[in-house]
Amino acid sequence: MKLYFTRHGKTQWNLEHRLQGMYGDSPLLADSYRDIALLGEYLKEIPFEKIYSSTAKRASDTAQGIAAKSLYPMEILYKDSLRELGFGEIEGQRFDDLTLGYQKQMHDLRHHLDRYDPNAYFGETVTQAIKRLTETVYQAVAENEGPLLFVGHGAALTMLIQHLIGKSPADYRNMGGLDNNSVTLLESQKTRPYRLIQWNETDFLRA
Repeated sequence: MKLYFTRHGKTQWNLEHRLQGMYGDSPLLADSYRDIALLGEYLKEIPFEKIYSSTAKRASDTAQGIAAKSLYPMEILYKDSLRELGFGEIEGQRFDDLTLGYQKQMHDLRHHLDRYDPNAYFGETVTQAIKRLTETVYQAVAENEGPLLFVGHGAALTMLIQHLIGKSPADYRNMGGLDNNSVTLLESQKTRPYRLIQWNETDFLRA
């Protein structure tokens, strides 16, 4: 089964370099709707059985924009379990400010997720996030024949995809992060891990 993953369109907080997280949810930029339309065009001929989207508005708006371009009718299922990694008390703060107060945590978040400890600001751990994210994907694979599309968030999807292809937390960031409206493609197999076919494709956004 083919599994497609895309990160939501760029938001105002992305532009301002603010940490959005599980509950922070700034609106999409006006230019993002153009990129979502291009993403929809890129995917329109794929007969997705279902779209699974985070319930955050920036993700659900992206999912709806993709579905509007599709040549096939499809159901969108909205899942809280696909929301971004939770950052507790620091959601909405600027990365520059967070680097001053939480330098180690921000460094580990970007480079060493195996060492990342968010307890100082009551954030969600990597283990907690991986559990909810993978349970959602595994259930979707068990219940459908595919292909499927998952619409989510940068940190959460990066960890999820790397976990699905068999990487450990120490290696989750080795391939970098995911760009807004990028497409990553995996193929599920009878036994795990899944196979990576395409990572962070964005060439279609330059059309």
